[in-house]
Amino acid sequence: MNTVAKYEILYIIRPDLGDDQKKELVERFDGILTNNGAEITSSDYWDKNRKFAYEIEDYTEGDYYLVNFESTNADAVNEFDRLARINDDILRHMVIRLDHLED
Repeated sequence: MNTVAKYEILYIIRPDLGDDQKKELVERFDGILTNNGAEITSSDYWDKNRKFAYEIEDYTEGDYYLVNFESTNADAVNEFDRLARINDDILRHMVIRLDHLED
């Protein structure tokens, strides 16, 4: 029996993208999770144009998105991580497995 793991992903999008481009990017990465077996419990815009403590790829601010989801395998996390690393529109991302924190 596969255990359901709870995850949270926070990622920062370039602030100079248009609203439609940001929406399309978020929908695409939500789709990457669901297409690989994850069930998204929430996908929310967290903060717009938040200032960074230091420059990231010549940007001093970015748009933050927070996604919470559950999955029985690591395929969704691995694919999201792989594609986020090569996507120029995502400046940074962080994946946290929440059920390990609850113990």
